[in-house]
Amino acid sequence: MKIYGSSLPHIPWQERPQGCGSPVWRYTENPIIPADALADSNSIFNSAVVPFRDGFAGVFRCDDTQRNMDIHVGFSSDGIHWDIRPETVPLTRRDAELPPCDYRYDPRVCWVEDRYIVTWCGGYHGPTIGMACTTDFETFVQMENAFLPFNRNGVMFPRKIHGRYAMLSRPSDNGHTPFGDIFYSESPDLELWGRHRHVMTTAGGWQATKVGAGPVPIETSEGWLLFYHGVLNSCNGFVYSFGAALLDREQPWKVLYRTKPYLLSPKAEYERTGDVPNVVFPCAALCDADTGRIAIYYGCADTVTGIAFCHAEEVVWFTKEHSF
Repeated sequence: MKIYGSSLPHIPWQERPQGCGSPVWRYTENPIIPADALADSNSIFNSAVVPFRDGFAGVFRCDDTQRNMDIHVGFSSDGIHWDIRPETVPLTRRDAELPPCDYRYDPRVCWVEDRYIVTWCGGYHGPTIGMACTTDFETFVQMENAFLPFNRNGVMFPRKIHGRYAMLSRPSDNGHTPFGDIFYSESPDLELWGRHRHVMTTAGGWQATKVGAGPVPIETSEGWLLFYHGVLNSCNGFVYSFGAALLDREQPWKVLYRTKPYLLSPKAEYERTGDVPNVVFPCAALCDADTGRIAIYYGCADTVTGIAFCHAEEVVWFTKEHSF
């Protein structure tokens, strides 16, 4: 299996624990980012990480002690120990008519062509997908919102599809959405979005209530490897787990395979106990194209940030062997 991407030999990594038969395993030192890593942070979770220069950069969801939701920049030499800036991400507005954001949360970051594209759920008459671009994680140029309210989980593809930029999203409502399918959209210019296509819906069990795209898809010769979250509505509230799907490389709205069983579900104490219990929510994945090693960054109980590990080839095999 070929992985189309960069050589990243220095990504965080820990070998599979002895006796572990799962294709995905947790870092034994989780959580890597505590809730109080900033002086006024209530929680830090659902955040994005990318390779940057000799190390890594990230855009982090940091809810403060007033419970404002916003995003902050962080840097790390090893992808585990992070220096997160106390100030929120500033936006340079080249058009005075660009819509303001009432809040920003659950960011993703994707390198596309010559810049990083940052997407997040932003408040503009309800939740929708805000966007900005940067080359240095110092200056962030605000772009037009991708869609009208209500929408969440905007995840860019790392290359154009048939000459157009591509994004996954999940249309929703104004609240804690009790439904949700994944959709695909294209744009010629990162401003006007259309050609909307349905990708996947719920499927029972751990993904019976809603599904949403997680990290930026990883391109392989078997298809786009997409980690996605699924939600079960239990008698004690929502339970967030995550699985994987393979999407067609040239028509990514077509699902080739998707996992019946989850890959990771809340079992560790830091995943089960927090502001929102029983949540694992992946937002970023670092993949070394040479070895297929993947480090997945995920939010835990809407409170802290953890890492899980896997091999791309094993996850692809597992997805194909345990598909619908």
